[in-house]
Amino acid sequence: MSAVRKRPSLSLKAREAISGWLFVSPILTGFLIFFVGPLIAVFYYSTTEWNLLSQQSRFVGMENYVDALTRNETFWDVLVNSLVFAAGLVPLNMALALGLAIALSKSKPGAVFFRTVFFAPVITSAVAWAIIWTFLLQHESGAVNQGLSIFGIDGPNWLHEPDWAMASVIVTRIFKTVGLNMILYIAALQSIPRDYEEAARLEGANSWDVFRRVTWPLLAPTTLVIMVITVVGSLKVFDHIYLMTGGGPQNGTMVLAFYIYEQGFKFFNTGYAAALAVVLFVLILALTVLQMFLKAVRK
Repeated sequence: MSAVRKRPSLSLKAREAISGWLFVSPILTGFLIFFVGPLIAVFYYSTTEWNLLSQQSRFVGMENYVDALTRNETFWDVLVNSLVFAAGLVPLNMALALGLAIALSKSKPGAVFFRTVFFAPVITSAVAWAIIWTFLLQHESGAVNQGLSIFGIDGPNWLHEPDWAMASVIVTRIFKTVGLNMILYIAALQSIPRDYEEAARLEGANSWDVFRRVTWPLLAPTTLVIMVITVVGSLKVFDHIYLMTGGGPQNGTMVLAFYIYEQGFKFFNTGYAAALAVVLFVLILALTVLQMFLKAVRK
């Protein structure tokens, strides 16, 4: 009787590796199909002259990038608008979120109610939020100007004057998104051990010293996350611009994300729009890496 040959079995390490890949395969497949694939397609389309209506395309290499960076003055105006929007929104949003978090992090009467009030806009439909504020900021019939008229102030036409439109969009966007950053800061504040503050108090530190030398340094990781999220969100803003100003007046609120939409789906310059999308991707990536690098250097 011949001996039965024993089939070689996989090692424990190999079985664990196979099990791990099987568990992550659904997410990995979705990531490859819905992120990596479209990203590669955008890079390819950015090197073509492709009209979305005629479906005719030809390879043009880097011509779309050259056109945006050297020939099209509108691109630079749009890029400046995007940076102005981010520069106005990010510090104000973070400062307000931190102030609200400090005020509402402790268990005080009404704290839960006010947390809910400030977080509610985050889960409110962006479309509904923008439409409501569009009505509130109307020149004559808007509630904001009617309230100012009580004090004898003649409010401007907020969304139709170049000097006020960008500021109006920034402020309404802050009110919409500050609640999320507030919750992140509250979670970070509540995770700081009370022993640190008590030890500082025993050494004679006042409230400002405790915040500056204890609380703020311990909030650094959370601040970095919030800063990255807020910067990325400010550079990708589209719905507020589309619904409240449509990029006007006089392209005063035309930001890069809205400009990409116009080029791709209004003028059907798909190749040029893809090139602009790549520029936006590189800009966001560069700013994110810069923020992480500066945070690492400070350590």
